[in-house]
Order: sequence, then C-alpha cells, then structure tokens
Amino acid sequence: MDDAYRDSLSRRLRAVHHLYRGACATMSLEQVNAVTAPTTLPIAFSLVHQLLIEDVSRALCGGPAPLCAPDALEPLGLEVPDHGKERPVEEMMAQRIGDYGAFCALQGRVFATTEAYVAAVGPATFDEVLVAAPYPERLARTFSALVGAERGITRSDALECWVYQHAVRHLGEIEHARSLVGLGGMTS
Repeated sequence: MDDAYRDSLSRRLRAVHHLYRGACATMSLEQVNAVTAPTTLPIAFSLVHQLLIEDVSRALCGGPAPLCAPDALEPLGLEVPDHGKERPVEEMMAQRIGDYGAFCALQGRVFATTEAYVAAVGPATFDEVLVAAPYPERLARTFSALVGAERGITRSDALECWVYQHAVRHLGEIEHARSLVGLGGMTS
C-alpha cells in the first residue's frame, strides 16, 4: 500500500464523517429518539452504535485508545450505554440519547481522532495482519472475515470494514430513518 491509498481512505472517512455531522445538525433530539414502529430501532441506536464501534475499532487497528470510556458516556444520558452488537434488538429498542449536544461533541472528538490516526498510518503497515485466520467464531460470520478470507484481516481490511464500511452502512440506515421522521436524505 502507498500514500495514495492512505489519502483515499482519509478522504472517504472525512466525507462520511461530514455526512454524519450534517445529519446530526439537521435532526432534533425528538427525531433522533423517535420509535416509528414497534420493531424499528430509533436513529439514536445507529448513531451510538456507529460511534462506539468506530472508537474501539480505531484502537484495535493500532490507533489511540478509545475515548468512549464509561465516564465519557455518562454525560450523554444514554438509555443503554453500550454499542449493542451482542444485545438483542428488543433491548436496543430502548436506546435513547439524553444530551444531544454532548453526544455531538463526543462524536466530533472521536471522528477527529480517527481521521488524524488514519492520516498518519505508515503505508507499509496497511498489509500487517491484525487477526489471523482461522477466525474466532464471533468474528468468522462477519464481513471483515469474508474480506480477510484465509489471508487474515489486515490493518487496511480492518479500517475499511470496521470503520469506513461500517459507518457507510449505518449512515444508510440513518438516511432511511430520517424519512420516517419527516426528514430528507443526506446525499443524492
């Protein structure tokens, strides 16, 4: 991998983070916490889930330690102070954000930390295997395991799958959910 790949990944992360900040700036707390149908997760779930997964994934990729320690989450007033990856949908239906301003501030810090890390990653380290195959059962069923295949999950695979692709996926959910609360999408 080279500087061009790192620059491309950096631009893509800045772009998706820009869309998240734009989405957050154009939604009210009521819209973020709204449950529009009995089995439809609130936007709050997608926002919190994406942020916490990005924060821990950056650290797993060799970046700075997570910023979202329990004491940092407390001011957000989360109904469920967890990313929810291992929890049932029924439990995560309760996710709500109490202090939206505090959430957006923490989101900004996490995004800036991730962007700075990716911009500084040594291109020669992108091919370093972070998780060797065969994968643990919990990881074996994931998109990143499909991408890594028998080669193993490299730093570039992890950043692409756990940070960038994950953010894009949940942004799509947020764009759809915005329509359910009377808002438009973020891109055309």
